[in-house]
Amino acid sequence: MAGLSKRELFAASLAASVAGAARAAPDATAGLAPIAPGRFQPTVESLLGYQAPDWFRDAKFGIWAHWGPQAVPRQGDWYARFMYCPGHPHYAHHLKTYGHPAEFGYKDIIPLWTAERFDPESLMTRYAAAGAKYFVSMGVHHDNFDLWRSKHQRWNAAAMGPKRDIVGAWRDAARRRGLRFGVSEHLGASYNWWYPNHLYDQFWPKLGVSYDGADPRFADLYHDNRDEPFLDKPGTWYTRNPAYHAHWYARIRDLVDSYQPDLLYSDGGLPFGAVGRSLVAHLYNSSIARHGRLDAVYASKDLGSGEFHREWGVQDVERGVLKGINPFAWQTDTSNGDWFEKEDDRYKTPAQVIAMLTDIVSKNGNLLLNVALRADGSLPPASAELLDELAAWMPANGEAIHGTRPWKIYGEGPTEAAEGSFKESGDYVAQDIRFTTRRDRLYAITLGEPRGEVAIASLAAGNPHEARRVRGVRLLGGPRSLSYRQTEAALMIACPDRLPTRHASAFEISFS
Repeated sequence: MAGLSKRELFAASLAASVAGAARAAPDATAGLAPIAPGRFQPTVESLLGYQAPDWFRDAKFGIWAHWGPQAVPRQGDWYARFMYCPGHPHYAHHLKTYGHPAEFGYKDIIPLWTAERFDPESLMTRYAAAGAKYFVSMGVHHDNFDLWRSKHQRWNAAAMGPKRDIVGAWRDAARRRGLRFGVSEHLGASYNWWYPNHLYDQFWPKLGVSYDGADPRFADLYHDNRDEPFLDKPGTWYTRNPAYHAHWYARIRDLVDSYQPDLLYSDGGLPFGAVGRSLVAHLYNSSIARHGRLDAVYASKDLGSGEFHREWGVQDVERGVLKGINPFAWQTDTSNGDWFEKEDDRYKTPAQVIAMLTDIVSKNGNLLLNVALRADGSLPPASAELLDELAAWMPANGEAIHGTRPWKIYGEGPTEAAEGSFKESGDYVAQDIRFTTRRDRLYAITLGEPRGEVAIASLAAGNPHEARRVRGVRLLGGPRSLSYRQTEAALMIACPDRLPTRHASAFEISFS
């Protein structure tokens, strides 16, 4: 292998390892529907040839509707699991509000989700005005309930609950406004995640009375009895049950084929080895067949579950950021509140969201933001306020966000930003500055509202990051150029008394 690059050596070594394992094990893909023909195959080596499409690298900001029946109780995320866990607040809420889960289970929550105020056209207009360039619909959460007209699951939104094809309605509204469309699947982990629905209270008066998940009439919602309790040991996010692997493939393949998403997100690493790789290869080949080029994105997480290689898709970082400028396009997924609406929740402020977006973009990432919806499809006041504030900020400052690329360094400032999954922070000050570029222009974005003079140390005269002399400075959204001094200590910009927008401010800097 003389002359091969480190990446090529890594790919060859990894492919050989996977091939050896495949020879020793039965073919996990036997019996699956064949993938679309094309250059991608369900092997690590083949998928390593992926490159993120330009639309994704340019988009920078997407909005997600992480929404479904679990919004009904207004208790936040993972309600379908923790309503079956005595001692958890969700269990206590369920007992008080609906009754005991042996008699009133999650199957009985589903009909309460009618989404009577759901207006995807109106919402998508607001999302586009807020600067979103792509939109992601929940496809199926861990609750095993499909939000589309599913061919393989009777528990779906077109047949019960809203009795609407939620995914289809979102898709049509997004594409009418020129937004790229994506779907999220959390089904891979459902089999293990939901095992508590088969348990029972270990105290009176319901000692030993099974919850409704053990009722065989509802096994297609609650799964069959199983012996792989979630998180009892490392590596149990995904079941080892091959029958479930095939079922997952059929369901998510139906979602991909029926709605042709530009982006598919898995809540974890890629599930189920060769079965999961078959789905990704099918997604990519189908995209090439439709567009004449690879326009699809597969996003997954490096959390120790399933398979993960940052070269074969887009790395997704839940509620956090990567360290520094990443050479590959990546994505943060987070929410302005809890993942499902929660009564008396604490929401991110518009200033925090704008600062997070700017920090992520400066590091070659995208922000996928869930904007919490009520169960009826309406916006809580905090979500409506956020969209209004973004709609005011983006027309002036979006030039420094959309279609940009990282500079030589991502930024400067006194605030130590958290890095890694589940370590997000959005409380920055005006002295925290992030950089983006577009052709020969540099943008310096303050992560707070600047006052007086703005000092940018990275653009000091003779600084090694940028040897060229500054020729002009313009405040985006402002009417004119600004006065400035390029000293040995910093580029000093005279900030106007009246700023064109609230929150962060973006300065366009040109050079001689």
